[in-house]
This record gives sequence, structure tokens and C-alpha cells, in this order.
Amino acid sequence: LIHFIKRFNQENVSLYLYKGHPNSSEIHIKICNRGKRIHLKLYWLCACVVSRMAVLGIQFVITMMMATILSRVGAHLSLARWLLTSRFAGLVRYLHPSDEELKQFAPNPLLKDKREKKKARQAEKNGHSTSNGTFNVPRNIDIHLDKAPVVVGDLVQLRYYAEYQWLLDFAAYSFFTYALSEVYMFMLPGQASQEVNLSLVWLILVIGFSFRLLLSLTGQYFEGDEGGERSLVLVMGLVYLLIAMLVLVVDESNLETGLDEAYRSFNASAAAFLESNAGLDSSGPASKLVTKFFLALWCALIGALFTFPGLRTARMHWDSLKYSQSSVRNVLLHIGFILPLVLTTLWIRPLTREPLTQRIYRNMTVPLMTEAQFETMRLYLILLSVVFRLAVMPTYLQAYLNLAYQKVQDLKQEAGKISNHDLQRLVIRVFYYLCVVTLQYVAPMILIVYLSFLYKSLGEGSWNGTSPVQKASNADECPINQESGAQASDIGIGEVLNQEEAVDAIKVQFSLAWASFKHIFTPQVFKGLLGFSTWWCCFAWFLSGAIGIGYQTYFSNA
Repeated sequence: LIHFIKRFNQENVSLYLYKGHPNSSEIHIKICNRGKRIHLKLYWLCACVVSRMAVLGIQFVITMMMATILSRVGAHLSLARWLLTSRFAGLVRYLHPSDEELKQFAPNPLLKDKREKKKARQAEKNGHSTSNGTFNVPRNIDIHLDKAPVVVGDLVQLRYYAEYQWLLDFAAYSFFTYALSEVYMFMLPGQASQEVNLSLVWLILVIGFSFRLLLSLTGQYFEGDEGGERSLVLVMGLVYLLIAMLVLVVDESNLETGLDEAYRSFNASAAAFLESNAGLDSSGPASKLVTKFFLALWCALIGALFTFPGLRTARMHWDSLKYSQSSVRNVLLHIGFILPLVLTTLWIRPLTREPLTQRIYRNMTVPLMTEAQFETMRLYLILLSVVFRLAVMPTYLQAYLNLAYQKVQDLKQEAGKISNHDLQRLVIRVFYYLCVVTLQYVAPMILIVYLSFLYKSLGEGSWNGTSPVQKASNADECPINQESGAQASDIGIGEVLNQEEAVDAIKVQFSLAWASFKHIFTPQVFKGLLGFSTWWCCFAWFLSGAIGIGYQTYFSNA
């Protein structure tokens, strides 16, 4: 027996799922009601769908296992916390000077008459201060900033730390879930084809979380007074809209977007579905011009969201090169910065696909790689680029933390005075936004890599460079009329709970809906949409950083 899978405890209701015979596809259900029947109907319906349809098997086990690990172990083993506090990162922050240190540079206040002096002495005797702890110091004081390593106790107080930790940890566990599912589908393709790939749900959730955080970070620039950031986001959104419109009219022989094939496949399958189910004779539900217009709006939104992450990454890259004293490190930083440009060229046919998959060179009888191998190489390069950028992330973050020291040094070049609170705020503000800057660095990368995972899975790609295997028909995947001993496993809970629909009706509805979805949204549709989205994110990722480098170069030489 396998096989205790999962036990649910909620409102005194326990549900057990276990598999009886090793060769059986039936999952038996045992429900223990120890008082209340709250949520029992929901548990029963979900369990019957699992047991009677055989669409959730090992995938369900992997999902429940990773969800349990995430809830139990995630608080103790955190990738997000390790990236900021480990020895690998070695991040050091600057501490703001205390009031005692600043008072050494503050001139004594001048009191006009004896009455003011008497009030000041009386306030000091009573433990009060007439100045509310605020005093002025010269801007050009020679003050030393102490250093301290970044620890967890300091991070939990920072803004967006909870969102940063959740995104990184959930993305890491989603990656392991996806990896286990891919191994399972590679080892047992026949059995895996009869199950729903639940790892795709994890990927979609990660993409949704990344997109929501980018929206939240960009929305911060629209709050408060107008400082130029809001106008910059809007202008860059319009610029990316114009660029997207130009890109969408480029021929497929030059730029491999895959949108034309996706449009033809979707229109053909949707028209056939409408004709067979609703009796409507139509050439397709979507206009090509309208479809590309909404795609251009989507591209403009992505470009606007990537604007400030790109500018921030460019500033950190510029400062990293300034503080770096190793030529090897400079080369690595330059490689990491231009990797998005390399990824962008992988969708330009004359530059990459045609020389590698069509041209036959001297002393060779076949091209360097096949079409499937090129697709696989593209996936691996995206993954390696993201891993490389994560490896150099501590260098970028340390360059950002060094801004506190640089601001104090720039302050020495100014004349006049500054209050102690403003000086302390100038130093501590850098560390306060560390998690915001980290999110701006990692969120675009997470969005790109998980879009590429969806592109591989829904577009029928492979990790070993082989052509996609033709899947079975929808009727074979979700047999509706197959009984397989279903009557023997029905224990009659539906009659006890007076449920309105039988389990067989639920199975039929779910199977028809899933089959219709797969018939309309074919792999060609997903390959075109997700492939173009991945390429556009890489393009916006690089272009925003390149604009930031141009900005830094112009103002540093001015």
C-alpha cells in the first residue's frame, strides 16, 4: 500500500486519501466526521473528482508535498533571507551618526537675554528641551560612518520585506515543483499524459505575484507630489507602445514572434468549436488588427513597469564598476549586463536561428543543430542568464548600500548647515529601501524565467533537444464513458449530504470543459503568445537598463 497522501483537519472533519492496490488507478476515500459536517461536501466533491477521473495522481502528490514543505519549512529555510544575510552575500550597511556624535560639531546656541538662558537651564533641569532634540551642524563636517553587517533583525523592519521574501521563497518552491513534475513526465510519459500538470498552476501564480509587485512598486511613484517619476513612467509607456507597434508589423522571417501562426490556429479552432457547438458560421472570433493592438498595450504596460527597475539596475551597475578594483569582476559585470541583449537576439532569425539550424558550413553535411535543439538552447540560456544575474546580485546591492557613504561625501562639498535629523535620515533611507531595490532587481528576472517555463510546457518544448511528442487525443486522455470499477467505489456520501449533482455529472462537465479548452488553445497559440511575451520582457529588460546607462554617462560627464 502507498500510502497515506494527505490528511485534512478542519472543523473536526478528517479526510484521508490512500491508494489500495499498486496496479489500481482508484484512490480510496475515508471521511471521518467527529462532530460537524462543515466543509464535508466540498471535501467529498474534490476527492471524488480526484478518484473517479484519474486526472490528478502523482502531480497531486507533488503539489501537496511541496505545499506542506512551504508551510512547514519555509519559515526556517528562506532563499530570500539567505541572499541578503549569508556569507555569500556579505552585505554591509552604514549606520547613521548618533546625536551625541553630531553634537560635537554643533555650535552652541546663542541666547539673546538672561530670560532665555533661564528657560533653557530650567528645561534641562526638568529633562525637557526647547529645541525638541533638533540642532544644526555644518554640511562639510568630517564624520565617520560605522559599518554593520546586514542581519535578519534589521531586514524584518524594512519596507516590502514580506513581499520580497514571499516572492523569492514561493518562486524557489515553485521551481522545485516544476522540476519534479518535469522529471516525472520524462520518466513516465504515458501515465503523466493522463494527469493535469499542476506545476503550471505554480508557474502562473509566480508570474501573477511578480506582475502584482511590479505594479505595486510602480504605483508608489504615482502617490504623493509630482517629482518627475510619474511623467517618466507615462512617457516610457508611450515610447514602448510605439516600439511595440513597430515590432508587431515586422515580418516573421526576420523576427520570430510566432504570433501569425498562433492567430491562425486560434481562429481555426475557435471557428470550428463555434460551428459544432453553437451552429455559428464564422471565420474567427478575433480580428488580427484588434489582437495586435491589445498586444501592443500589453507591451507598453510591461515596458512602463520595467522602466525604474532598469534605471535602478543601471545605476547599481555603474556604481559597481566605480567601486570595483578587479578587472575580472568588471568583465563579469559587463557580461551580466549584456546577457538580456544576447537573449533578445535569439528571436531574430537572420542572426541566430538561420545560421545555426539552416546553414551548412564547410566540411559538414548537416546544420549545427536542429530546430528542437535550438529551442532547447534558448531555454537553457534564459535560465543560465537569470542564475548568473542572481550570482552577481550581492555586488549590485553592496554598490547600492554604498550610496549612504557617497551621499555624506557629496554633502561635504556643500556649504551651509543641515539638521541632525535630516543628516540621519539621509543615511538611513538607503538601507530602508533595500528590499524595494532588491525587488526591482529580481522581479523582472523571475517574470522572464517563469514565462519561459510556461513557454516550454504549453508550447510542447523539451529539455533534451528532441521534437515534441504527439499527445493522445482528448478522448483518450479524459475518457468520459470509462467506468473502471467506479460503481464499486461509490460510498453514497452524495445522498447523505443531499448534493444536487452526481459525481459522474461533475466528471463529464470537467472533462468536456478541459477538452474544449485544449481544442481552442492549442500549443501553437501558447507558443506564439508566451514566446513573444518572453522575448518582449527580455527586450524591455535590456532597453531600460541601456537607457539608464546612457543617463548615467551623460550626467557623470556633465
